Amino acid sequence: MPTRRPVDPNDLRTAVARVLPWLAGRAPEPRRADLAEAVRLSLRTLERVAPGRSVEVRVPPFAAVQCVTGPRHTRGTPPNVVETDPRTWLELATGRLGWSDAVAEGRVAASGVRADLTGLLPLVRVGEEVGDE
Repeated sequence: MPTRRPVDPNDLRTAVARVLPWLAGRAPEPRRADLAEAVRLSLRTLERVAPGRSVEVRVPPFAAVQCVTGPRHTRGTPPNVVETDPRTWLELATGRLGWSDAVAEGRVAASGVRADLTGLLPLVRVGEEVGDE
């Protein structure tokens, strides 16, 4: 498996900034390409911040990544899965929504003992970097 180039934090912030008015309820849904870019770059950032292969994070229809150290998953359905929609993911990634609230509201399906992403979120805030050392 080829190693992906790290996400440039400026690219991530720019992609997220394009969808922020929608997340804030001030604009209609963004173009599909803009939404996809924000989701993909934020998931790739999660992959970098929490390297590993024990949790699969799915945001259909745009992307899925494996992250978090622990036992490596290789076949079938992984034992630790997080799945959510693009809006919820981006609200989590930007800190607009807390993990426990998203789970309690049924906006995130999380299964497995490692599927709690609380300590890894938020990943980005427009105007400041989060998760970038």
